Amino acid sequence: MAASVEGGWRTQELMLDGSWAGTLGTMAALCSTGAFLPQVVRTWRRGGRDLSYGLLGLLLAGAALWLGYGLLVGAAAVVAANAVTFILLALVLFLKWRREGTALPPRGPRPRIAIDMDEVIADTLGHVLEAYNRAFGETLTRESLGGRSLEEVIPAERGAAVAALVLAPGFFRDIPVVAESQRVVRALCARYEVFIASAAMEVPGSFADKFEWLDEHFPSIPPSHRIFCGDKGVLDVDYLIDDSPRHFARFRGTPILFAAPHNRAESRFLRVSSWGELERLLLEPDAPFALRPPAPEVAPTA
Repeated sequence: MAASVEGGWRTQELMLDGSWAGTLGTMAALCSTGAFLPQVVRTWRRGGRDLSYGLLGLLLAGAALWLGYGLLVGAAAVVAANAVTFILLALVLFLKWRREGTALPPRGPRPRIAIDMDEVIADTLGHVLEAYNRAFGETLTRESLGGRSLEEVIPAERGAAVAALVLAPGFFRDIPVVAESQRVVRALCARYEVFIASAAMEVPGSFADKFEWLDEHFPSIPPSHRIFCGDKGVLDVDYLIDDSPRHFARFRGTPILFAAPHNRAESRFLRVSSWGELERLLLEPDAPFALRPPAPEVAPTA
């Protein structure tokens, strides 16, 4: 009788242990599987450029192998957990591919735009031409350059003198503003988080001039959103508007090339020639027109 009672207690203890083991396993599966839900949401909203295809591929293969193992040994919990994990990982991989393949604008919080200064919002070439004409008695204009850069037009022996003009103190303080840039930048600030990014490291003496110039002409851009750097590949923004293609080499977002004589032969990037074009590109009600996926073709009806 005593042996029978003792055996019953042991059976109950084993059942209790099994129940706790099942609960712990279920909780572990929920946590492991649910961990991918925030990544699905983030990839859907902002893209998955910070995730590598290799990482996602290995995780997807691991989930598939665990799913196969669960089916072979008849472990329902393993099958269910890894089936859901496989689906979520496949969804993250698809969203990453779709966002990168179609260059869709990010959703959720306001997308970020970095805007170059010289030749984008500041008419630096026009200012250089004015200084050059005054110094050498010439009448060069942007139109007379004929699509060539200033270096290609002026005599080689004047190159050093022109460089000295640019390096003169206060040169960058009085540069004219590019037409329509102030109005469009103000409008962009309502929809995007806007930064000014200038490669001022090339002319260190221009820091103070450029800072004061921005205070005067673009006061809506706070000092915290003014970036002076050498390599714009470090910028964590969605769009970069710049006239120098070299700044796009390591940039991970969407580059927009602002037309200038020196980049006339560049055809690798989305190109705009005025702030009016940028306004149409970036301030349509729904999404940038050039960055939307093409509309599906409709089969003709009989």
